[in-house]
Amino acid sequence: MACKHVHSAELRAPTPAQSVYREDCTQCFDSIDDPTGLNVCLYCFNGGCCSDRNHARLHQQTSKHPLVLNIKRTRKRAKRDEPPQKISKLAIAAETEEDRYDTTTSVRCYECDADVDKSSGKLPAVVDAVLKANTFARQAEVQAWEQEITRCEHTLCLKQESARQIESQDLGRCSMCELKENLWLCLQCGNLGCGRNQFGGFGGNSHGLKHTELTSHAVAVKLGSLTPDGAADIYCYACNEERTDPELVAHLAHWGINIAEREKTEKSLTEMQIEQNLKWEFSMTTQDGKELKPIFGEGFTGLKNLGNSCYLASVLQCLFSLPAFAARYYHPKEPPPSAQLPAEDLETQLRKMADGILSGRYSYPDTDVVASEDSAYIPHQKGLAPAMLKHLIGRGHEEFSTMRQQDAFELLLHLLKLVTRSPHPSPTQDPVNAFRFVMEQRLQCISCNRVRYRSDEQDNISIPVPVRRKLRVINSDSSDEKPKDEFEPVTLKECLDIFTGAEEVELTCPACNSKAGFTKRSLFKTFPDVLAVNARRFELVNWVPTKLDVPVVVGDDPFSLNAYMSSGQQDGEEPLPEEAAADPASRFSPNQAALEQLEAMGFPRVRCEKALHATGNTDADTAMNWLFAHMEDPDIDAPLQITASGSGGGGVDAESVEMMAAMGIGAPQARKALKETGGDVNRAVDWVFSHPDDQGDFEDDDDDAAAAAAAASSTTPTEGAPRAGNSDLPAKFRLQSIVCHKGASIHAGHYVAFIRKHIPDESGEAWVLFNDEKVVKAVDVEEMKKFAYVYFFGRMQ
Repeated sequence: MACKHVHSAELRAPTPAQSVYREDCTQCFDSIDDPTGLNVCLYCFNGGCCSDRNHARLHQQTSKHPLVLNIKRTRKRAKRDEPPQKISKLAIAAETEEDRYDTTTSVRCYECDADVDKSSGKLPAVVDAVLKANTFARQAEVQAWEQEITRCEHTLCLKQESARQIESQDLGRCSMCELKENLWLCLQCGNLGCGRNQFGGFGGNSHGLKHTELTSHAVAVKLGSLTPDGAADIYCYACNEERTDPELVAHLAHWGINIAEREKTEKSLTEMQIEQNLKWEFSMTTQDGKELKPIFGEGFTGLKNLGNSCYLASVLQCLFSLPAFAARYYHPKEPPPSAQLPAEDLETQLRKMADGILSGRYSYPDTDVVASEDSAYIPHQKGLAPAMLKHLIGRGHEEFSTMRQQDAFELLLHLLKLVTRSPHPSPTQDPVNAFRFVMEQRLQCISCNRVRYRSDEQDNISIPVPVRRKLRVINSDSSDEKPKDEFEPVTLKECLDIFTGAEEVELTCPACNSKAGFTKRSLFKTFPDVLAVNARRFELVNWVPTKLDVPVVVGDDPFSLNAYMSSGQQDGEEPLPEEAAADPASRFSPNQAALEQLEAMGFPRVRCEKALHATGNTDADTAMNWLFAHMEDPDIDAPLQITASGSGGGGVDAESVEMMAAMGIGAPQARKALKETGGDVNRAVDWVFSHPDDQGDFEDDDDDAAAAAAAASSTTPTEGAPRAGNSDLPAKFRLQSIVCHKGASIHAGHYVAFIRKHIPDESGEAWVLFNDEKVVKAVDVEEMKKFAYVYFFGRMQ
């Protein structure tokens, strides 16, 4: 009997704006590569597995959508005598899916319980559109290799010196040395200088940069990257960024260079960055050159790099190795959450990720690769593609929604905030509670010795790393290239001592009116189960944060934090009087974590406080952007002045802002949402989630709201609320995992994770390296611990 559903009015081809989930299940990582394939709903295009879990059937029972397209894909087997070649942009374009896979399709109707002819009714057009539609993974591949390069004022307003014909023989070598490759032409004066060594592959003595330092000429073009169609690498040294030049053809013609006659002879910066990211293997070989043996099984599943997504993979591996996250999201015997759109539901995607990483279901060698008997190559896993979760995490975020490399620590904070905002129905608990603790700040007037204590709830600490450069021996026979700085190692204890040490701050005492200032010190009032630590190894060079490779020595043995426990107010200490409630300026307290980050970058304290106040006291990044935009303000160094404003009109209730801040919602967004919803907190929370792109209201409509804004990152515990962490001693911690970074900038290079785990068939614990889809027993963890970017310490019970 013919299926009546093939003529259904709801059956129509997907539009370009619709997502088609035709590669893996939206509720687990079973995919079209499994023997049973994947069933794609022909009504809403949800992808569901049809193996033992049968999430496709579950979707049909929930949605009542009867028709599905089953897609099965089989890899064309390739025998490999050597390790696989590195991926390049050209390889992506050259090899199509048809070249790599055999694909079969069929249509089935659940209600009729029968297979359906694909040529009947509306099916031909719908099936064809589904197979041709872009998927999440495909969109990621297309965007992964492209940087977002824009113009700048220096390329748009470029003024060239008097025109002249540069003879071809003068285009062959650097004007300051004999290098003949990696040459950059100054578009302002026509000077030719060699590039920086780290960018070339051909070497370089940085004479192009030297020319900029001597002349302030900002814009240069790499000659070897010129193509007849006008493509080229253009770099602005003033912005320290790759840029585009809309008038490149004319600017080159000014120096007698006809771009139509040029031939590309060298790799572009983007191609070299891709190659560098893919080449860096974090010692995937032993000291004798043998490739490390992969590890498979429960808890040893790798994550595929979607293109600059290693920062996400590293953080996810560390989080799901923690008992709190595993207990919250890994429920192998329970059905998945009931969600109308599983791919758009954070709970579903976090459960899916936990199952993928922890179950071991997907941790096995890539069977599509067959190594010969004489080959040393050991197949790794295919790895799971976290495309759906990445989409949800980045949705509405200016940075995490892009395909650019990101800061792993910023991603950790963003993800913890999203998890806290999401519902946690009883008996489940917010796993971020394991990270929470209370810091107690002690202020003491230098003149009258009165004190004030303040408690702030946090979920991480960012510790300063002292910089002590080693003396360099100058070799007169060396090249002009600036030698790389080397630094003396420091201990974790030294960093913690600085972080918790006393410092002087400029404040006027409300008790004695002395302007001598205060001493300030912050210590732990409670300790978390998991202490997340960010090591700040940065210097501000030309207002650009530059990473420094300062070794921080961290041992494997447990260590005590008892010495950093606050003893609270002591007998005989006289408290400072409470400041007048009518004085709004006294109630503004800058976000301490953000303030410390800004000061560590070299900004004066008064500017930091002014920026935090102007941007809602939320985070360092927003405040830093404000600072860059207001550098030339005549009153930028004037003390912060806050005037009182009425509570009528558009004002909002301070307690409501505090309630929303406790949910992880920034004060600007909370104020805007409360105004839009008449002050109703529940409706305001819904408004925030439905307007993720709205930056909120930064105006001081209510001073109490401004005072509450610090709770976006660190909150003051309220009376009667359960206190984060616990104060029991001893407080012993041991290093559990680290996120490491390779590269000069946290926004480029490559991230990996090292996690302490029990390895199957081995006694005791060992360090395991998670490098995207590759999972191996680590061999150089001691060296990597010294340069880790994020540390996760577990409290010993």
